[in-house]
Amino acid sequence: MADTGTTPRERYRTQVRAEIKQRAWEQIAAAGASALSLNAIAKQMGMSGPALYRYFAGRDELITELIRDAYRSLADTFRATAAPQSPADGSGAPGAHLAALAHTLRDWALDDPQRYFLIYGTPVPGYHAPDDITTIASEIMATLLEACATLPSDGPAPFRRAMAFWTRLHGVLSLELAGHFTGMDLDPAQLYAGEVDALLRP
Repeated sequence: MADTGTTPRERYRTQVRAEIKQRAWEQIAAAGASALSLNAIAKQMGMSGPALYRYFAGRDELITELIRDAYRSLADTFRATAAPQSPADGSGAPGAHLAALAHTLRDWALDDPQRYFLIYGTPVPGYHAPDDITTIASEIMATLLEACATLPSDGPAPFRRAMAFWTRLHGVLSLELAGHFTGMDLDPAQLYAGEVDALLRP
């Protein structure tokens, strides 16, 4: 039998923290991150407020964990998308990795809009993220810059192209996820794909 390297108490603590975070995501989906309440989560879990604070010191620590998880999820997804593929699948063509990252971003956002909005939406009032969050976020941009650097050198500089991708695609995504295209005679997926194609042109 494999040795997990953890004690029953440590495993229980990990499970409780995971449930707290899941309840927090449910709250965020229902009322937004600014309405996050540890006391409400404790009540849902049949715990006292003080008991829950043994797992998270306060609202900001919980939000930090959620943000860290979200950024790590996107950074890992980007890294997997950017991994070398077989030339037979077309991934070696100029711009193929960049296009793949762009569509990966949309898929990731649509999979969990609240997770997307927590890190790319309106800041939570009174909350300030620690420095290590910026470090994880920079991994995402580094992957994007590496993909931009593979494009022909006669186009925009990699940093300029990466910034154009990041700002324009997030603009379309934020409008789509917030429902601003509802009632319009357009397909958000086609609009997004059109932006990707335009950004790949020299």
